[in-house]
Amino acid sequence: MSRVGRVERTTKETSVVVEIDLDGTGKVDVATGVGFYDHMLDQLGRHGLFDLTVKTDGDLHIDTHHTIEDTALALGAAFRQALGDKVGIYRFGNCTVPLDESLAQVTVDLSGRPYLVHTEPENMAPMIGTYDTTMTRHIFESFVAQAQIALHIHVPYGRNAHHIVECQFKALARALRYAAERDPRAAGILPSTKGAL
Repeated sequence: MSRVGRVERTTKETSVVVEIDLDGTGKVDVATGVGFYDHMLDQLGRHGLFDLTVKTDGDLHIDTHHTIEDTALALGAAFRQALGDKVGIYRFGNCTVPLDESLAQVTVDLSGRPYLVHTEPENMAPMIGTYDTTMTRHIFESFVAQAQIALHIHVPYGRNAHHIVECQFKALARALRYAAERDPRAAGILPSTKGAL
């Protein structure tokens, strides 16, 4: 059974199309108009082994906020759609990723309940190209709200803003990949004592 999600989101501020295949090979085609964000979404697809297509046309003449936010919302919704009934998946995943001087620890539960815990070093550089570094947490908030998952991200240390953000996306990709993979010992079993996820 194919595990593919496709979401179109159109507002007065943005037009977004996201397609994701959870059982892909890491093929990515992303264009949001925000270079560093494209780079992060590329990390998500490649390290998660998700085939990911993202096309966003946003009001970049104002700033990057709406473009980044609406893309994250659509991505979360597409991810939730692709998960389907969640029968036979591992449900939980975690990964720790170093990137030179930075380290990110990510744990995820595909629980059906949105919750985010996010910490990263203070006093980061405010911008990476046209990417506002305060948007990183908001990306994860938006993704979690639509994906309906619990996500814990902790960056205990790091110096370079590019590395601090990138290791979070790489660790998230791996954690989502592990959590969403099918468990051969649990075929046909929903990983919940409640009977619902």
